Amino acid sequence: MMNRNIRLVADSSINLLSFEGCDYACVPMKIVAGETEYVDDSALDLPAMLKGLKDYKGKSSTACPGVGDWLDAFGDADEVLGVTITSNLSGCYNASQVAAKEYLKTHPNAKVFILDSYSTGPEMHLILEKYAEYIQQGLSFEEIVEKIKEYSKKTHLMFSLASLSNFAKNGRISPAVAAAVGLLNIRIVGKASDEGTLEPMHKCRGEKRAMAQLLSCMEAVGFKGGKVHLCHTYNLEMAEKFADMLRQKYADVKLTIRQNLGLCSYYAEKGGLLVGFERF
Repeated sequence: MMNRNIRLVADSSINLLSFEGCDYACVPMKIVAGETEYVDDSALDLPAMLKGLKDYKGKSSTACPGVGDWLDAFGDADEVLGVTITSNLSGCYNASQVAAKEYLKTHPNAKVFILDSYSTGPEMHLILEKYAEYIQQGLSFEEIVEKIKEYSKKTHLMFSLASLSNFAKNGRISPAVAAAVGLLNIRIVGKASDEGTLEPMHKCRGEKRAMAQLLSCMEAVGFKGGKVHLCHTYNLEMAEKFADMLRQKYADVKLTIRQNLGLCSYYAEKGGLLVGFERF
């Protein structure tokens, strides 16, 4: 492969502060609760953030990186390829597009493409890995862009959450709906919709039923084994049980398990599990 000055970029909802084998920059998002601001980077004290959010009774929100943050992430690359959290949850994608236009003014020969994932977390991770794969194959910038658009149609995100209180504090669901989840061991199973919203689909009592429902939902949209990334917020036990369930049914499944960082932990909350997977 020729020495191409290519940089991969993503916002911190991807749950990856570093990415081996590629020049990569992660742009931190922020979680805001009253006067307190939590920056989603390597210095974040996640347990302190989760406790602070739980104790805080007012409205909380997320703040996307600014145009300057994206420009810093682009560095001085000739080719920039990236992915953001869904534009339906954040202004991240829009800020990246403004940054791309600014970057091209000072780097007129450069090329920039940022994909709106219409998702978050582990589904973004799949897309970043595919970018890296295409770069290794020596594909041109234009070929990579076309192929990543097609590949992103074959990835999906499902989730199982034990709490929706931050969704309520963020104004995305009613407090009454949030209050019902977590009571009597009720978990929500849902998905990233085609429009890029996080859509609750089923209420399940207990983790065992939630995992069975998760797998059923995955299969309903075309999961047949392949790559799966599991991201949990302090629920490694459930992640490992679900991984075992997948391995028992699909011998060729390729699994990773990671801890959610700040932004995904804000939405998933303690006990939450996000599942990014390929579907063909």
